[in-house]
Parts: sequence; C-alpha cells; structure tokens
Amino acid sequence: MYVHLGNNYIISYSDIIAILNIEPLISHDLKDVIDMARIEKCLVSISEKGKEKSLVICNDKLYLSPISSNTLFKRAANR
Repeated sequence: MYVHLGNNYIISYSDIIAILNIEPLISHDLKDVIDMARIEKCLVSISEKGKEKSLVICNDKLYLSPISSNTLFKRAANR
C-alpha cells in the first residue's frame, strides 16, 4: 500500500518509520536531524519553504511534507 505525502509524492507504507509534527515550533534536536539529512542529501522537501507541517522518516530518506502529521497518519492507518 502507498501513502500520498503531497505534491505528487507517493511512498510505500512499509518504508515509513515515523511521522512527526514539525509545526508550530521545531525542537533543536529535530532541527539537527533535518540539517544532517540535508547535508547527507537524503532530505526531500516537497513543501514550499516555511509551509512544512510534518517530517516523514523512511528507511532511506526524510520527507518534509505540507500535509499535517495527523492527516498523514490517517492515510497510513487506512491502508
């Protein structure tokens, strides 16, 4: 089964490790994780800058999504 993350990005449900809420404030530790993923070139930003609502952690990539973590969780749970 697949989960739509927004902006025509679809990933396999089995690849998802975690779906994290990153709004309204991001913790310092989470910022470090995003920065490290950006440096390692495994961060995929599918949202306009400043409109990110959730971080989806997968086996090989991290996705910044414009869709809320609650909505993504519901999509994943309804597989």
